[in-house]
Amino acid sequence: MSYQSSEAKKEDFRKYLENSKVIDALTKVLVNLYEEPEKPSHPVDFIKKALGGPSPADFEALQAENAQLRAENEALKKRISDQAPPAQ
Repeated sequence: MSYQSSEAKKEDFRKYLENSKVIDALTKVLVNLYEEPEKPSHPVDFIKKALGGPSPADFEALQAENAQLRAENEALKKRISDQAPPAQ
């Protein structure tokens, strides 16, 4: 009985992947990777990029920008609080 439920779960998951177009998307990406004349040294990064994820360089740039904007935000908050009249 456990075997049947396990097989049924696998089939349900396969149908889920098929219906949500995950299989199609992964197939396209893998075909693109296969057809690359020069295979990338980091195939996982290739797949992430093909699926729309940020590259490691993009991620680092976004982290740096985030840190800079947070610091600027804190400086502006301090500037506003320094200019506010004292509470009476």
